[in-house]
Amino acid sequence: MQRITRLALALATVVALASPALVHAQAMSSAEPFKVGTFEIGGASTVGLVLRDALIIDIGAANTALEIDPMYAHVNAPADMLELIGQYEYGLKYRLYEIVNNVVGNDLLGADYVHRVDDVGILPPVMYPSKIMNAAVNFYSHACEGCSEADLAARTQQRKENRGVPYLFLKPTRGAVIGSGADIVLPYGRDRIEWEVELAIVFGRAGKYISAARAYDHVFGYTVAMDVSDRGGRPPGGYGSGSDWFVGKGHDTFAPQGPWIVPKEFYGDPMERLHQSLVIDGVTVQEARAGDMIHNIPELIEYASSLITVFPGDVLQSGTSGGTGAGRVQRATGSGYLQAGETIQATIEGIGTLRHTVVAEDSIPDDLSGAQLPPVRSYRRGGN
Repeated sequence: MQRITRLALALATVVALASPALVHAQAMSSAEPFKVGTFEIGGASTVGLVLRDALIIDIGAANTALEIDPMYAHVNAPADMLELIGQYEYGLKYRLYEIVNNVVGNDLLGADYVHRVDDVGILPPVMYPSKIMNAAVNFYSHACEGCSEADLAARTQQRKENRGVPYLFLKPTRGAVIGSGADIVLPYGRDRIEWEVELAIVFGRAGKYISAARAYDHVFGYTVAMDVSDRGGRPPGGYGSGSDWFVGKGHDTFAPQGPWIVPKEFYGDPMERLHQSLVIDGVTVQEARAGDMIHNIPELIEYASSLITVFPGDVLQSGTSGGTGAGRVQRATGSGYLQAGETIQATIEGIGTLRHTVVAEDSIPDDLSGAQLPPVRSYRRGGN
């Protein structure tokens, strides 16, 4: 009996020494930082790794190529970004590290599963979040658009002394969410449309009542977003005469996101790093850092999760700064609002840039009954 046991142990030792797969350990770090996104490659929606903001690695194809080497165990490649985010902290990130290490370390940047960013279509990174939560008026400079320096200083001091709790609103997802390069559409007759560049926090773990101290534990990463807004309001009459947030925030194409997501380990603390800006036809109209925020990101997460459970892939946008159309920023068009033909670039340093062209919806079907949202000019005068 003892002889059989010793023989079995000896055979196990030989097998272990002869089998690299049994002694291989997953990579615990990446050879270089990466971002993740969703791209149209060969006519199909594909999740990819972004290297140097220039190269896209098809994760599924790269994973298949990696597993040809018996040193690597089988790991299912994510079918979409929601699956990638949900599995990231449960081992998938180490496989992504291995893919990057293999491509970079073995000089495989020319492999057939690596594409130039200019050769693929850029889709929204998450298709689609179950909800987009947005912080309203969360920058001191946005709370006092068009103010003098003295008025802004006074208003800022008042807000610091009485911050209250954040104000959040929901924005539609599918239909509103578009990726970089897609057109922003001005709805028919709606001529008071403006821009708001925002940092978007992408959740990686579900949670309810997440304390500010634990907030970053639930974050997957960060992306660039715009909260395109319709300031035309609703016509008089009927129920409700105040603000209509669905009108203001809910149109198609009004939630650009992307161009990709930076996992949190490659970005750092956004409250120390955030630098966001927005340029229209070459004119910088917005620029801000996190120090201008009224409620910081951990506080926003605590507040949002006290209302509703957040899930992987959900998005929380942290608000915008001064420099919106409400502040009547003048551009070549002479308008404080977006005009057809203008180009927008929304950038967050260390993440990337959203690029869009503004187009106008110039007609509507002729069989509508009149229950549709009317043109702003039909009930408001003045301005553009």
